[in-house]
Amino acid sequence: MQPLLIALAAAYGAAAGLLVPRPLYRLAVETGEPWRADCPRGHALTGPARGWLGLARCPRCGNSEVRYGTGPVLPVLLSALVCAGLAAATGPRPELAVWLLLAPPAVLLAGVDRAVNRLPDVLTLPMAGAAAALLGAAALLPHSAGSWPRALLGGVVLGGAYLVLFLISPRGMGLGDVKLALTLGVALGWYGWPVLFWGGFAGVLLGSLYAMALVLARRAGRGTPLAFGPFMILGAGAGLVLGALGTG
Repeated sequence: MQPLLIALAAAYGAAAGLLVPRPLYRLAVETGEPWRADCPRGHALTGPARGWLGLARCPRCGNSEVRYGTGPVLPVLLSALVCAGLAAATGPRPELAVWLLLAPPAVLLAGVDRAVNRLPDVLTLPMAGAAAALLGAAALLPHSAGSWPRALLGGVVLGGAYLVLFLISPRGMGLGDVKLALTLGVALGWYGWPVLFWGGFAGVLLGSLYAMALVLARRAGRGTPLAFGPFMILGAGAGLVLGALGTG
């Protein structure tokens, strides 16, 4: 049962990953600029959901829509790997469906932040609401291994912690990171306060180590903006895996 579940989760992740490059291309713009609506040659992007869903290829010119070097391969591999890892750790419990639904948008957010140092509200805020609502539904099903009230409190706690960091150092932390922390706090809080602490701490630690490495290599200075979202997501993912394994 477990190998089949992992294989199905990986297949789902790969399929969902194919849909990541198009919204990544459209959302990866500087603050104040409108979302991209055309391919690099100026052809309007069409398809389901007003052109937001679809493969990263313009049917009129065949050009890739991705300008930041990711292509379709990396999102597919990342999404498949993340989903397989979550399935292996969580097993056939109701919350696995929630983790699998949140994984591709998390990969998308990490890609956008890495490209333009931005975490769009159009993704972060709906993800927070979806995480809370979906875990509420999972809590009603048998064999779930977490606490929904604690998950909601976890979102408040981690979001509040990042808000404090933002107020202390607005240059080092953005409001997008604060909004992303709401989702990650909900997910981590599901499995308990130690999981919330270590998952949140891991993100801060990884981001700080990366920033320090760039400074030591003279590739960045104290005022250089850095994408912190990918490290937050990576740390939270590790926390979820450990939390799920701890309840197995």
